[in-house]
Amino acid sequence: MYADVRTGSGQNSPNKTQGGSQGALAGSRREKLANPLNDLLQEAQRDIEKKQFAAAIDPLQKFIALQPDVAYGHFELAYVFTALQKADEARGEYERAIAIDPKMAEAYLNLGILFIERDPAVSIPNLSKAVELLPAQSRPRYLLGVAQENAKDYSAAASSYEDAYRLDPHNLEPITHLANLYIRLQRPAEAETKFRSILETQPNNAQALLGVAECLAAQKKPEAADAYRSYLGVQPTDSAARARLVHLLVEQQQYDAALAELNRAEAGQGANVAPNLDSLRMRADIQIAQKKWDDSILTLNKAIALSPRDAQLHGGLGRIYLQKRDYPDALKELKMALQLDGKNLAYWKDLSSSYYLSGDYASTLATLDQIAKLETPGAGPWFIRALCYDKLNQPKPALDAYQKFLSLDQGQNADQIWQAEERSKVLRKVLERKR
Repeated sequence: MYADVRTGSGQNSPNKTQGGSQGALAGSRREKLANPLNDLLQEAQRDIEKKQFAAAIDPLQKFIALQPDVAYGHFELAYVFTALQKADEARGEYERAIAIDPKMAEAYLNLGILFIERDPAVSIPNLSKAVELLPAQSRPRYLLGVAQENAKDYSAAASSYEDAYRLDPHNLEPITHLANLYIRLQRPAEAETKFRSILETQPNNAQALLGVAECLAAQKKPEAADAYRSYLGVQPTDSAARARLVHLLVEQQQYDAALAELNRAEAGQGANVAPNLDSLRMRADIQIAQKKWDDSILTLNKAIALSPRDAQLHGGLGRIYLQKRDYPDALKELKMALQLDGKNLAYWKDLSSSYYLSGDYASTLATLDQIAKLETPGAGPWFIRALCYDKLNQPKPALDAYQKFLSLDQGQNADQIWQAEERSKVLRKVLERKR
């Protein structure tokens, strides 16, 4: 992610940081060394170019033994240790190079990169020094921003990214990082501005198009749907983004458009590819919102075939059967949902409604008892209890339940209050006759 740089010259040398180091050996200086030293460096250089980094250690250590005060040797050995993922050894050699040549910008930069993820506290001061030594370069400032962001110093990171972008407006990496940082900080309006600045120069930049869409969605702006469409025009295979677009359209009650997007996604997968579980869930949600009960039943059954132990699918199907007054199937699905998720109140409440509407008052009461273990009953459940006891010809618990309802309802439901008061009068007379 963050490539190290190397000093030195030569046609095959990797990227070289401009404004190099006083301690780095340029070609002319190498020629002044005794031939054995030159040979050692050339041998190490050949090994590095062939990516035989372990082989480069021996000639570099021999060079350092003969020339311990030459920063370049320590720097090259540090580079080799970095390539071999020996961070502690690399750090020691970079620090030795810096001690010899305090203006070796490349050593500070590479040491900062080495610890940018694992220890920002080490990385930040070294990258800060690289910025000081290379004030006209964008990349050290960008890398400093990354280290500061990893250290959760977001204000400093934002400033570094801004400085890096000002130095090199053609490099969109800093501004992209800054936009993503604003998203993490839940500042979508500022992130949107940064993403749009990228689109001014790269109108088809997929990351910026997606960023704008996500920012608009976070701000609950209706144009988010069009922004997702723009992104999907560039990245049509991004199923996660298309799913977010479908959800947005459902939230905006644009059900036909949502269904069209879902159909487009499935068509893109090919005729021989069956819809996946997420796609079926979304389709069922749309059909339920449209009150297309029969279509949603077919869709949910397909989903259950893929995931037979999904409580949410069984519970949703049970609720649809309840809507259709198909109480036997509603009871079957809701019982299955509760076998899989026995503490879900929504399933228990739908089960009690199914029992009550099907005329099974004893089972309704038993279900209400289970619900009462999970939450304290309010006025509504007490009214249903009273009706069930009344239907079962149990006047005393019916009267008690009606009175409990009246004490909790506090005048909220006039029709039910009237019914409870009238039935209470009748039940009192019944109980008086039994005495």
